[in-house]
Amino acid sequence: MLCRKIKSSYICDVMMSKIITIVVLLTGIFCSFEAAGGARADSLLRELDEVVDNREYYLTLKEKRLSELRESLEMAKDDGTRFELLGRLVDEYHPYNTDSAYQMSLDRLAVARRMGNDTLMRNARMNIANILVATGMFVEATEIMDSIRSSDLPDYLHPYYYHIMRTLYGNLADYSAFAPIRRDYIAKTNLYRDSLLQVNEEGTMAMAINRADMLNSEGKYREAIDVLQTFISQNEVSEHDRAIMAWTMSESYGNLGEYDRQKECLLVSAISDMKSAVREYISLRQLAYMLQKEGDMERAYRFMNLSVKDATDCNARPRIVQLNDIYPEVNGGYVRIIMGQRRVLLWLLAAVTLLLLGLVAALMYVRKQMKHIADARRTIEEANDRLRQLNLDLKKSNDNLHEANQSIAENSQLKEVYIGRYMDQCMSYIDKLESYRKNLGKLMAANRREALSDAIKSTKFIDDELKAFYDNFDVTFLSLFPNFVEDFNKLLMPGESIHPKKEGTLTTELRIFALIRLGIDDSDRIAKFLRYSLTTIYNYRTKV
Repeated sequence: MLCRKIKSSYICDVMMSKIITIVVLLTGIFCSFEAAGGARADSLLRELDEVVDNREYYLTLKEKRLSELRESLEMAKDDGTRFELLGRLVDEYHPYNTDSAYQMSLDRLAVARRMGNDTLMRNARMNIANILVATGMFVEATEIMDSIRSSDLPDYLHPYYYHIMRTLYGNLADYSAFAPIRRDYIAKTNLYRDSLLQVNEEGTMAMAINRADMLNSEGKYREAIDVLQTFISQNEVSEHDRAIMAWTMSESYGNLGEYDRQKECLLVSAISDMKSAVREYISLRQLAYMLQKEGDMERAYRFMNLSVKDATDCNARPRIVQLNDIYPEVNGGYVRIIMGQRRVLLWLLAAVTLLLLGLVAALMYVRKQMKHIADARRTIEEANDRLRQLNLDLKKSNDNLHEANQSIAENSQLKEVYIGRYMDQCMSYIDKLESYRKNLGKLMAANRREALSDAIKSTKFIDDELKAFYDNFDVTFLSLFPNFVEDFNKLLMPGESIHPKKEGTLTTELRIFALIRLGIDDSDRIAKFLRYSLTTIYNYRTKV
């Protein structure tokens, strides 16, 4: 576990010297695609904008991880576990907040001393030196590293030791003001890089990064790109590692003069930095400078301000110094654009003012003409109102006439139908009565007094005739008013519809209102017609 911790520290520190830290989303393997450079760069720019807009989300995730580690540290039951957790906190805080990372490294040294383990104490002191390099305190870092001999360290700490030394002298070379001193620091940087290549395991990300770094220093930029692309194609790369490798590739493409590819790699690195929630990085600053050269001043100004804020929050002083070198240029370009926009705005304001004056004059003239038109329109509207009223009156008269004609036609149809039906019914009843009379005569002639008495007492004849009469009434009425049942049910409440059991017939309730439809609305007449009591008819009507 300690070995894995040191490797994690090592990777974190490499990232510190080579990356930009803003929270972003990334897609796919970068920079090795062949054509479509402009379209891909635009797509990556939109993705970077989105990730920067969602920066707080990624910072929240980072704080959650830190909080969980701190809680685990408080619950740790032995110093060995505490030492391991403090190492993980140092890794998390290193590119995020160097003040907290420094405090965690001091706490780690205190735990190592309490354990009385010299190797762990040297490990913790190297943590402190690594943080001091990130904050620009090179003298103090040098003193610590000079007090530690590589021969006193176990093999698994050698990569970490050489990484810190390579990073330290690389930074000293970057900030050297005089060429002879810079050459001396560069020589030491190369020496420690060679040592790193000897102690790193083949097939690891650290080996790929350092080998590409060496090839870049030797001017073998295409070979450096091949090394990184081969590693990416054969391994799963974390968001953090992708940012480091993309930045290293951007250096190679920049030296080759392939600026479109360099821009794509910087975009990928910046996106991964954002997503990793780090604050100490390089890519976003370099990207802002490139965008400023391309004339995209709004993005350049936004990204540069974010880089300055993050470097300040992280207390990464070397990055602040680097930002101070180019920030005035980006800020000045943005200010010039704002001033240019302001001048254009003033010209537009003057033009709008002149147009407004002309518009006021035109409005005054139009208002005068509109007044004349309004007077004429008012006269026309008054005439139209009178004509409209006359039309309404005429329409109303026509509607009344149409209703009267329709009522007359309907009454005429009713009369024709019912007269015909009435005459047919009367003739049918006469025939039936004649047949009934003859039947009674036959019974009397045959002296069948008992059968005659039963026939006279029986109501079957009357019941059959009533049923036939009502059936005939139903058929006749529904032929005149085929939609009567449907229209009647529309007047009732939901769930209270009345439907006949047999199609073409009416129920008692429907017959009552069929008679009302025909103009027979007196309950007494309806009761006599349907042969019900007056109370029954009243109850039916009240219920409906």
